[in-house]
Amino acid sequence: MKSSWSSAVNEMTQKGKAYVLVTLIGVSGSTPRNSGCKMVITEQGIYDTIGGGHLEHKIIKFANKLLLIGEHCQQLEHFDLGIHLDQCCGGGTNVLFECFAETRVNIMLFGAGHVGKALIPVLASLPCEISWVDNRNDQFPHNLSNHSNVTKIVSEDPQNEVANMPKDSYYIVMTHKHQMDFDICSKVMGRNDFNYLGLIGSETKWRRFQRRFTQDGITKKQLDRVNCPIGLSEVPGKLPAEIAISIASEIIAFYNAQEDKNQSNKNTSQGVNRNHSQGVNRKITKRVQQQLVENDKDRVTSKNPTSVVRSE
Repeated sequence: MKSSWSSAVNEMTQKGKAYVLVTLIGVSGSTPRNSGCKMVITEQGIYDTIGGGHLEHKIIKFANKLLLIGEHCQQLEHFDLGIHLDQCCGGGTNVLFECFAETRVNIMLFGAGHVGKALIPVLASLPCEISWVDNRNDQFPHNLSNHSNVTKIVSEDPQNEVANMPKDSYYIVMTHKHQMDFDICSKVMGRNDFNYLGLIGSETKWRRFQRRFTQDGITKKQLDRVNCPIGLSEVPGKLPAEIAISIASEIIAFYNAQEDKNQSNKNTSQGVNRNHSQGVNRKITKRVQQQLVENDKDRVTSKNPTSVVRSE
């Protein structure tokens, strides 16, 4: 077992790693811990405890199943602490499992110029993995040890690095040559599985690029996915730091919009209504609490109480 559950939540959120927050939300009879106790389960380890024993073992096992599914979700499970869980406490408990899926973003940044150098520290503080590409080794900072999520790549043909990225990656293009920018963007659009493509430059530069891309067979639909000029117009400024903040703001806004859209599509496809779902959750909680009270009464009136487990 590692540090406290609260520090684990902060750490996992900062790093964008998946975790399950477990909370005892209703107990009756004798239980190892009181209602409100929490623990966190991750692929890397366990943080805090809800009392140990076979109950905790079953909870960890269930949480690991949620981690394998890899989706944001909430599930309410009920455990009776009887002979089936080898617990002598004789109580019962409701356990809320809140699974937070991995949110790390893969970013490839082309260009180690002034703006690139200003942008890296901002991006490195976010839950993402960054591949930083340039064909000039002497342009990179001498020390990147403060940014464990940044990988420096020196490549004679930066556009060829596009093929090494996973699907749904983010690409930021700001090299020292227009032709290199063009070749990189062409490679990214050729993959057609990118999440975001941002190109630094003026509107004039982008109009020229569009004409060339169209001649090369790139469709208008593909071109419409390119963000050029890159960065939020609401964050003005021409200093490298100001441009870096503008670009990072656009990427964060784009990511959040995509997450909201994906969640909305998921809810629609599953026929989920948020208000209805909350109402169902309240009914489930009330029903389980009533069941706990009934179980408590059974323990008083029966010499051979049964144990029911509604969870693997």
